[in-house]
Amino acid sequence: MEISSAVSNSEVPNPKMTPPRILVIDDSPTILKVVHLVLSKAGFVVDVAETGEEGLELARKNAPGLILLDFVMPKMNGYQVCRALAAEDSLSSIPVVLMSAKGDQVGERFVKIVGIVDYITKPFSPEAITAVVQHTVSKYPGDDDTASRAIALAETTEADTQAGVRAIRVGKEARDHALQELRELITEAIAPRLAGLLSLVHAAQDAADDSEEITIDEDAVASAARSVLDDETLQQLFISALPAFENAAMGPSLRGDLHVIPIAEVLQLLDTQQQSGILQLTRGEAKIEVFFRDGQVDMAIARELSNEYLLGRYMLDTELISQEDLTGFLESRGSGSKLLGSQLVQLGYISDSELKLVLQQQTRGLIYEVLRWSFGSFQFLRTRELPAVAIDAMLGLDVEGILMEGFRRVGEWHLIEREINDFEMVFLRNEDSVAQMGRGRLTREELSVLELVNGKNTVKELIRESRMGSYEVSKMLFRLLSIKLIRKRVMPIAT
Repeated sequence: MEISSAVSNSEVPNPKMTPPRILVIDDSPTILKVVHLVLSKAGFVVDVAETGEEGLELARKNAPGLILLDFVMPKMNGYQVCRALAAEDSLSSIPVVLMSAKGDQVGERFVKIVGIVDYITKPFSPEAITAVVQHTVSKYPGDDDTASRAIALAETTEADTQAGVRAIRVGKEARDHALQELRELITEAIAPRLAGLLSLVHAAQDAADDSEEITIDEDAVASAARSVLDDETLQQLFISALPAFENAAMGPSLRGDLHVIPIAEVLQLLDTQQQSGILQLTRGEAKIEVFFRDGQVDMAIARELSNEYLLGRYMLDTELISQEDLTGFLESRGSGSKLLGSQLVQLGYISDSELKLVLQQQTRGLIYEVLRWSFGSFQFLRTRELPAVAIDAMLGLDVEGILMEGFRRVGEWHLIEREINDFEMVFLRNEDSVAQMGRGRLTREELSVLELVNGKNTVKELIRESRMGSYEVSKMLFRLLSIKLIRKRVMPIAT
């Protein structure tokens, strides 16, 4: 499998300077997708391979400046790949960064052996993988001549400066011309009407003393209008009015089918283009709206979706409010139009910063959920006039970080769904295994789910009673199932 991405010509102004090529070798499609996304956005050319053998072929075909290598892979592991690289003169000098879930243990043993110069521990953040790659590429430039790169960069900088000066001059001339045209159009439109109104006013004032008709010089009014409509005033009027005209003229600027265009690609596009507006996602009765400001996510809300995505659930998870207090508040709240979070802040239950924390969790949770949707529709309405709730929240969440965690969760979901593919399933506790193993090796969340497993509760009921999300509960059940503390209840076949 080969996916290549390069920065545009505007990002690489000098043809002598090409972006570094990175080869990623990992048997996890999720990791490949995430790393490709992150490094491509950072300006690298990225090739990916799912096996060591495929990685070696790609390295021979397109010599990379750096290889990111998974250690644990079937057939040919990371160590064997490094040995194969070292055995070929054309590949032996390529620096290798090891990626491993046990990075601290594996990495320290193999760094500085057969080409491995560094390691990074999974899971890693977008910032971490980018920093490691940038540091390694700058430290091991390969066959590139550092002096020639410096000269090329200096030449490029000087050329860019001259071009920038020209662009500023041309831009100012264009702006002045546009404002002058706008001024004339407004003046032509208002001068005759204004002159007529002034004539009526003067005539009314002088009617008692003088029957002579009063006329107002339209040219004088036009001159006065031009003096009032200075550049600063026109520019403010133009900026204020433009969004309304754009919104009225454009309507939905992007729409499609999630079966054809995955939502991750839509999110990446809005991020890359730094768009502002509302992304509406629909699947059956469920609807999610994601509010964007300059390519960042300010908030997401949902309708007709599972109760696990309600704000109250996240408040309970983070122990900001007790179940008793939340229930009492909701019962006494009535049908007021104020939002739950705003009311709780106003009444002193939670602080503004705590509300922002749970809104971030809720927004991320909704996007993680929609990443799993294999069907549905989307449309993006471009506008800077976001709802008050989004303006108040202004979370400024980074799409790249959300996608990285979202891809990881989707990968885990696919694994979990092999065992837990129906929320009507029922599980039984293996009491002997629980007694033998003890509860000390389980996390608090695993223990809480285990206690609810009784041979009667469905997965759906476990989610509701645990007050945890479907992803979290399914993950706990999968873990308990894998260590044989629970088993599936076999339902009798109806006759």
